[in-house]
Amino acid sequence: MENYTMEGRTYRYYGQEAPLYPFGYGLSYTTFHYRDLVLSPPVLPVCANLTVSVVLENAGPRDGEEVVQLYLRWEQSSVPVPRWQLVAFRRAAVLAGRETKLSFQVLAEQRAVWAQEWRLEPGTFTLFAGGQQPGQRVRAPSEVLSARFGITGAARPLRGC
Repeated sequence: MENYTMEGRTYRYYGQEAPLYPFGYGLSYTTFHYRDLVLSPPVLPVCANLTVSVVLENAGPRDGEEVVQLYLRWEQSSVPVPRWQLVAFRRAAVLAGRETKLSFQVLAEQRAVWAQEWRLEPGTFTLFAGGQQPGQRVRAPSEVLSARFGITGAARPLRGC
């Protein structure tokens, strides 16, 4: 094998083509709604971690479980990066008619890009939270919320944090 690139070989690098069965593919016997996506802080230093919370409501008639997924998208990067990257997920059981607030931590290292070494870069990022990948159209409808956050400071090697 001479070509080690991941381009076109994994969901992270499919370009504009969506995978046939994306992460989280499946159906549910109930309906979930997402709201109140909060990123804290909305602007953070290059080596800091991001705290994320979202409210998940079971609006359907049955108890159910949802796999809440968080994806990160770089709005600009000095090197090629995936369309988005899965940075956290959690299965949540929610009784019918009830809601739960979920909290996540997105570590600085999850924003690192490979440029001859792992580097953290300043810029704007978008975080997606929902029951499926952003823009997914091959399963039952599910909301995907998004919010932007900024990273300030100079680019630096990950090991320098």
